[in-house]
Amino acid sequence: MNTTDNQTTAAPDDVLVSLFSDPAVRADPYPAYRQLRETAPVHHSAVLPLWVATRYDDCGTVLRDPRFGKSEEVQRIFGSAAQSADREVPIISRYSMLRMNPPDHTRMRSLVAREFTPRRVEELRPAVEAMVDEILDQLADAGGGDVMDLLAFPLPVRVIGELLGVPVEDREQFRWIVRDAAAALEPMASAEAITAAESASNTMNDYFRSLIAERRNRPTDDLIGGLIGVTDGGDRLSENELVATIVLLFAAGFETTTNLIGNGLISLLRNREQMEMLRADPSLGHSAVEEMLRYESSVQLDARTALEDADIAGHRVAGGQVVLTLLGAANRDPDRYEDPDRFDITRTGTQHLSFAAGIHYCLGAPLARLEGDVVFQRLLARFATIDADTTPVWRPSLTLRGLETLQVSVR
Repeated sequence: MNTTDNQTTAAPDDVLVSLFSDPAVRADPYPAYRQLRETAPVHHSAVLPLWVATRYDDCGTVLRDPRFGKSEEVQRIFGSAAQSADREVPIISRYSMLRMNPPDHTRMRSLVAREFTPRRVEELRPAVEAMVDEILDQLADAGGGDVMDLLAFPLPVRVIGELLGVPVEDREQFRWIVRDAAAALEPMASAEAITAAESASNTMNDYFRSLIAERRNRPTDDLIGGLIGVTDGGDRLSENELVATIVLLFAAGFETTTNLIGNGLISLLRNREQMEMLRADPSLGHSAVEEMLRYESSVQLDARTALEDADIAGHRVAGGQVVLTLLGAANRDPDRYEDPDRFDITRTGTQHLSFAAGIHYCLGAPLARLEGDVVFQRLLARFATIDADTTPVWRPSLTLRGLETLQVSVR
């Protein structure tokens, strides 16, 4: 430890360990991010055998540069506290495009993108608006409640369920199943978390494999039906690729959007002038959602492996080494954003990394944006007053940042 200007500064690896293991630091990771950006923006960790990048330009370079890609090494390091070398993070199947590099990734993403189109997403808007209005009626009747339980979870699971064609009666069960599976994405996940994630992932795989078989016998025009039938010059998704893709779309389709709704609302509640600005001018809805995504990103980190020797900000990264990109730190980089710790819904022209970048840019970004736009437009139009009743509780996770509870009263 060293001391400067009466402030105690921890060594970079100490800061990294606190991010991975200290619930208090995870609840507000931004001071730790700032310290890493200022003292060791790119450094090789001795705690985990990987590089850590914290600045916008460096993270963007790693995510976009074809010399960096996906590998099994990321899975081994992230679960190094609990897993043996031959085990993988359960929620990310080996058949998922999240694990692939070109040309396999190019082929599979091209097939999925033929059916999961912006047009298909936009056609959902009337249904999303109706769902939001129904939920807000319930919130109004109760005078408030836990927004995470009443709105942030049920809406995204209904929307992605509607898009994919998951039966209504089956959707609710997945709340905790997906939560258990996603816990395996945390760095240094415990053995218990990995075991629970494996069980949850097996449950989802079995469920969607059965649903796919049913849809083969009785074709539908939903996204599952589209993915079953999609072809490109005779090429189509294999059975395992179908299951992996649908599990990914379903789980990511509500887990991260749940966090967007909660994170966005708490940002408005803590910045009342921004809330009133958005209420007075709904045309700011698009830029407001982008600022919510930047300011409190649902996904705080990503990782790539150097497929060959490469350079990051003057540091030589050897082929096979992993680079952890701290997206939450990059999104608060003062070299990229003016006054980055200020929540400002009028920001324009400043892209964030919350959906990653490059060939693995989030395929579901248009859906998340649509839901965020509808939720905050309808919420502020419906209620003249929204107040937080208690101190919000953050989930004890870093990779996926979101609230556990957010109790509000509405009028």
